[in-house]
Amino acid sequence: MNIRSPLRRRTSVSAAVPFCIAACFVSLATTKCLAQTPASNSTVRPSHPKAHAHNDYLHERPLLDALDNGFRSIEADIFLVDGDLWVAHSTAELSADRTLKALYLDPLRQRMQSHANDSSDSFQSVEGDGHPVTLLIDLKSEGESTYRALNQLLSKYDDVFTHVDSDGVHRRGVTAIISGNRPIELVQSDLPRFVGVDGRLSDLESDYSADLMPLISDHWGRNFQWRGKGELPAADREKLSQILKQAHQKNRRIRFWATPDHESAWEVLHEAGVDLINTDDLEGLNQFLQSK
Repeated sequence: MNIRSPLRRRTSVSAAVPFCIAACFVSLATTKCLAQTPASNSTVRPSHPKAHAHNDYLHERPLLDALDNGFRSIEADIFLVDGDLWVAHSTAELSADRTLKALYLDPLRQRMQSHANDSSDSFQSVEGDGHPVTLLIDLKSEGESTYRALNQLLSKYDDVFTHVDSDGVHRRGVTAIISGNRPIELVQSDLPRFVGVDGRLSDLESDYSADLMPLISDHWGRNFQWRGKGELPAADREKLSQILKQAHQKNRRIRFWATPDHESAWEVLHEAGVDLINTDDLEGLNQFLQSK
């Protein structure tokens, strides 16, 4: 695929830094300055294992805004372009400076290293809080070739990503899961492999291991009548309960996309026990989960 990189409007980092420094000296309210860099070891950080950043790359600071708001599940869409993996929702948005490596892989490694002394857990977590991070990677280009390029790239980050080889499963601070164009059988037969596969509700009864398929995701509106107002109908509640029961019996988590994205909807999903709550509103869901 030969794609010319479109011109993109960028916020000037050099212009923003002096303002942030000045603001920090003028008052003790340093929150905005701290938000521009990974939180220091002395900072109390939120941690929300149920929070999923949908289309995370559309935020001002991909990955970092989500982590600073306590999210432990983050979504990026990728295309294979001339052997490299570029992050975008469509081909019209592709840009050579927005690669998976630059936006996610290198920052994850740096973030993990910055919190290396924070955790006493058996594996080094990204934020030093003991909670693994999920990187959900939606393959937008052809599945097999994109997966092969992704698996090869992630193999260079074996200190960061959970992987499976002939010796078994090696747990790391980040678990990559592929969605979109998923070559499931190829991934299953591949060793070493650095990704799991995002299943669909049709996979609930499959015999795929939890290491291969640790997550089940599906479209909310195609499976439930409720659209975010009032109480969850009894039929929807019962159906959702059965889905969660089936998934949890096989150590899988459940996520829905295209869910209503506001506080009353988050309340319903949270109370029902949905494992990952999908949102575009990082600060809003952060505040909601902190209130819980």
